[in-house]
Amino acid sequence: MFVTWKGDHPPRHVHVYRDATLVVKWDLDNRTAMKGVASRRILALIAELEAEGEL
Repeated sequence: MFVTWKGDHPPRHVHVYRDATLVVKWDLDNRTAMKGVASRRILALIAELEAEGEL
């Protein structure tokens, strides 16, 4: 599950959960993990969501 809030603190980021456990908190502006580790699959999904304008 990908979660982001419009009014959340900077930098723009997304929280990625698997089975209610945080996998990674990803900085969308700097393309780095703020917490956790992003797999190649998660990075591909983030890129796809950004291309679609969803993130």
